Amino acid sequence: MISVAHLSKSFGNLVVLKDINIDIQRGEIISIIGPSGTGKSTFLRCLNLLEKPSGGTILIDGKDIMDPRNNANVLRQKMGMVFQNFNLFEHLSVLENLTIGPMKLLKKSKAEAEEKARGLLKLVGLSAKEDAYPDELSGGQQQRVAIARCLSMDPEIILFDEPTSALDPTMVSEVLGVIRRLAADGMTMAIVTHEMKFARDLSTRILYMDEGIIYEEGAPEEIFEHPRKANTRAFIQRIRNYSYHIDQADFDFYDMRAGLEAFCNKHFFSHAEINKLNMIVEETLQLCFKEGDFETRNQLIQSLGGIDLTIEYAETTKEIAVVFSADKKVQTILNQVEESDGISMILLEGMTSQIDETEKEGRVVLKMVMK
Repeated sequence: MISVAHLSKSFGNLVVLKDINIDIQRGEIISIIGPSGTGKSTFLRCLNLLEKPSGGTILIDGKDIMDPRNNANVLRQKMGMVFQNFNLFEHLSVLENLTIGPMKLLKKSKAEAEEKARGLLKLVGLSAKEDAYPDELSGGQQQRVAIARCLSMDPEIILFDEPTSALDPTMVSEVLGVIRRLAADGMTMAIVTHEMKFARDLSTRILYMDEGIIYEEGAPEEIFEHPRKANTRAFIQRIRNYSYHIDQADFDFYDMRAGLEAFCNKHFFSHAEINKLNMIVEETLQLCFKEGDFETRNQLIQSLGGIDLTIEYAETTKEIAVVFSADKKVQTILNQVEESDGISMILLEGMTSQIDETEKEGRVVLKMVMK
């Protein structure tokens, strides 16, 4: 459907894309992953000429979109694009956002455009919002409207440029659900995303971009389980972290817990995993903050240089670990437990498959791997 050969793009002396070569077949779902700043979004924008390539060719159904003898606008209509920041017309209602393009560009009647628009709003679960304006919708709802607007132009392929990056974690799943529905219906899609689990589960092929090129490509199981190249392995095997520093006994527990749960939601932890993780953190802190007056507990925390909490999530192995670190004195809190601490230790041992204590740079590090 799309054939890209030796595509390059520079902004002045800055080379963003060096030599991109890729064929996209009908029905494929291609996820484009990689570090920030490696040209992923620029690549998508070059495909439909939102950015003019510096060199190379882009063939759509055998016709070069960069050849002035071909009507680029007609070829571009085969590709819809969904952006990070929705780009809806704020002064138009939801229904009007979906009908303006088909009426002006596809020359559809108002009745025909509205009928199609209402069907698409039903598809994305927003039938009740056709008269609402964008500023009356949540971010997830706006992005679903943007997807419906894209579909209203009858594209043969949809380009998604990080469609969930501007959303709160709680809204990500509703947008990904719509994309999954499109995949089930056979829509061809190219998706720039940082949602690794989503990319692995949905894609027929993964492109890993780095240093301005397609550094490695393959089926999801190849890229995520057996990457061949060093940069790909480093990216895939990286560990995602959530960190919180506790510097006094009466720290903001609710702030810590809110950040922890947002991290869990972003990575699609189950409710059972979230509950278990919260319990591990709370029981460990219970051991740290033993009974005593506030001043004594506060002095203890300060003498330890504070306590650092880190949640580590390895996307490849799905391992979730809780890590506490503090001054060496933490040994007297976490290891040499008193009889009264027995229940907390029994709970921790029951919820973890591994409890290790190591010393690093003068601090004791306690790592607990969740079952």
